[in-house]
Amino acid sequence: MRFYLYTIFLLFSVLISAQSTIPQALKKHNKQSVPYIKVEELKTKNNLILLDTREPKEFHVSHIKNAIFVGFDHFKSKEVSSIVKDKNATIVVYCSIGVRSEQIGEKLLKLGYKNVYNLYGGIFEYKNTGGKVVNDQNKETDSVHAYNKEWSAYLKKGIKIYED
Repeated sequence: MRFYLYTIFLLFSVLISAQSTIPQALKKHNKQSVPYIKVEELKTKNNLILLDTREPKEFHVSHIKNAIFVGFDHFKSKEVSSIVKDKNATIVVYCSIGVRSEQIGEKLLKLGYKNVYNLYGGIFEYKNTGGKVVNDQNKETDSVHAYNKEWSAYLKKGIKIYED
């Protein structure tokens, strides 16, 4: 009986972990209302405006170099409009994996921005594929704010930071 329960537990654990991929999470949580841009494509493009849609504590730990912090909970359309005046500019929004950034991307599209993209897999996928991130002193860091224990499963490379 004990072996049977252990076997069921192992199978259940494998099934749970098999479902914890970025593509599955995005499929579950996103509407794909903002077109995705893959990390590989992002790395080859020039003249992009990167908007970090995470919270200040996340941005301070690490962000993609030259990204502009716009936040999520306290996102202000007027501030973004004053920073990004060209409605035809190519804008890439990102968060941890791409869920919160989709919501900010929708707001930007409603504001009239025409070329808004959501970074597929967010900063986690960026870091997982060898992307370099910087801290609030603009120094390269291996640390990434992991948002919370649940979402941190998607961050495979780097040092996971949880505190404020």
